This record gives sequence, structure tokens and C-alpha cells, in this order.
Amino acid sequence: MSDDSDSANPGRSGRAAERTTGAPAAPEPGGPWSRRLVDRLPGLAAAVAVASVAAVVGGWFPLVGGPVAGIVIGVVLAAVRRPAERLKPGITTASKFVLQLSVVLLGCQLSLTQVVRVGGSSLPVMLGSLVACLAAAYFVGRRLGIGRDLRTLIGVGTSICGASAIAAVTPVIGAASAEVAYAVSTIFLFNIAAVLVFPVLGHLLDMSQQAFGLFAGTAVNDTSSVVAAAATYGDEAGQYAVVVKLTRTLLIIPICLWLAALTKRRALAAGAGGPGDGGEGDGGPGAGPRLNVLKLVPWFLVGFLLTALVNTLGLIPDRAHPGLTTLCVFLITVALSAIGLTTDLRGLRRAGPRPLLLGACLWVVVSVTSLALQYLTSFL
Repeated sequence: MSDDSDSANPGRSGRAAERTTGAPAAPEPGGPWSRRLVDRLPGLAAAVAVASVAAVVGGWFPLVGGPVAGIVIGVVLAAVRRPAERLKPGITTASKFVLQLSVVLLGCQLSLTQVVRVGGSSLPVMLGSLVACLAAAYFVGRRLGIGRDLRTLIGVGTSICGASAIAAVTPVIGAASAEVAYAVSTIFLFNIAAVLVFPVLGHLLDMSQQAFGLFAGTAVNDTSSVVAAAATYGDEAGQYAVVVKLTRTLLIIPICLWLAALTKRRALAAGAGGPGDGGEGDGGPGAGPRLNVLKLVPWFLVGFLLTALVNTLGLIPDRAHPGLTTLCVFLITVALSAIGLTTDLRGLRRAGPRPLLLGACLWVVVSVTSLALQYLTSFL
């Protein structure tokens, strides 16, 4: 009992150690917030510095973009020299909290009015493509022997919105930095392929501007690549594709809730949780643990919906949108730069080419499904 009580009260055990040894106790991890902030500043500064360079590179090469450049630069720096211990608290904060904050700001780009208007016609194509991609990620990924978290990240990134979806899902499933790096790199590769191939394919199929906008908005991932592919086809296609892409971003919410439920259920089944852990009740003798649905909702998804609602109500001035969009992209770049700095290249090498093969399969599945559903719904 005494051991348990001391472990439950680290301050007490620390003071006891000081009395018995005569030496000062080690600093308590849960110290004042100002100390924790100071401890995190060097690592945050390092992530911001890498992200700043990546933002410049992304400006030079828009198809690459800041987030992809950030994770690549971070991985290269980590390969040359691993970050010092004093940088790790701040880098961890950047890779987690800043990542979640960027998801909240994504909502500033959404108008729920536009979602309702566009969603009626494009929802069957978006949902069909999503289901087909996630199913293919599960079955093809297992067939290729790819780990659960990595195939989830590639599947969600391909089916929803690339790096933004990966950013939202990563803290929910607790994916490793090497898996995030590989997933982002895979998504990026096939985004570039889509920008080059899709406009040619659209002309071969004689697609209308609206049809191609729906195709690009559902089958290309990151916003920059959607704009590049659709704008090449025409201005009307570009405008429609962006609205479809932003509408598709809303699918992050049900996917994150579903993955949170699965992750929690697996933890309970493995004995990591128990009655009263996370709000589960024992339900009486013989009853299994129950999930508290409200506690499955990550705070950043609530923030995402609130910012989307605020934007829909017109409370965010139009002149503020470019700055907020730039800030959102930069925060994602900071987070991915931090993930790159903590990536173990040996983990990437162990994964081999199989994740790239999975990404190729999913890219084909999403593209074919989008075109097929447009044809079946008389949109094409």
C-alpha cells in the first residue's frame, strides 16, 4: 500500500527521497507550466526553423508543398544527426499538439452551406470512393503484410485529403513517426502522378468541367495538387474541385471517431483498459467493458467543427481567409517537420517497397471508383 500511495503522489516520494539521501530530488515532470514551456521552447524552435525552410522550398515548388518538404528535410537531418535530448520535449509537442491545432484551423476553410449544396450531387461519389479505398487498404495491405497503422494512414490519406487526414488520424491511433513519414511520402508521389495524368485522361474521356472537378476533388488528395490538376483543365473545374475537396475533408470526423472506437476497443481487449478507465463501466458480473462515446471524440475534431460553423456564419472576414489558410499549412509543416526529426530511417528501410505498391493500388482504386460512380449516377 505504501508503494502505491507514493507512486500516486510523486511530490511526496520526491521529498522522501531528499530526506533519506540528503540530495535534492530530481525535478518533477509535472512542474509549473512556465517551466514546461521553457523546456519545450528549444525543440519547438527547431521544428519551426525546419518548417520555415520547408515553406520556402514549398513556395519554389508548389506541387511539392511545405508539409512534404518539411518531413523530407526533417528525415534527412535526423539521419545526419539525431536531435539532442533537450530538443525532444518541444519536438514531441510540435508533432502532437501543433498537429492537432492545425486540424482545428482546417475548419476555417469550410463553408457548411457549400458543403450542403455540393454534397447532394457529389456525396455518392465521395462515399463510394472512401469505402472502396478503405476496404482495399485493409485487404490489399494485409495481403502485402503491411502493418495496421501504416495501411490505415495510407488508406485514409488516399481516400480523404492526404497530409491533412494523416495529421488528424495520427494522434487518434498513435502511429509511429516512421509510419507517418512513409505514408506522407507515398501520398505525395501519387499526387504528382495525378497532376500529370488526370488532365490528359479527362480530355480523352471528354469530361465536362464539372465532371472533371468532381473527379479531381475525389481522387486527388492534397489541396495544392487538386488545384493544380483541376485548374489545368479549366477555371470552372478548378473552382468546383476545391469545393468538393473541402467537403470531402468533413469525412475526417466519422473516420476519426470510428478509428478511436476501434483503438479503444483493442486496448480494452488487450487489458490496457478496464472498468472506470476512460469512462467504461463494469455493467455487472460477466458484462464486458463499455465504451464512453463522448470520451472518444478528440478535442481537435470539436474545434474543427466549431471553426467551420463560425466560418459558415460569416464571423471570419473574407480578408482573413488567406492568412488563416497559410497559417494552417504552416502548422502542418511544423508538425510534419517535427515528425521527420524523430523518424528512424531504419524503420523506413524495413518497410521496403510494399507501402508504395499499396499506395499505387489505392490510387487506381479511388480513380476507377470515382469515374465508375460518376458514370452510374449520370454525372459523367
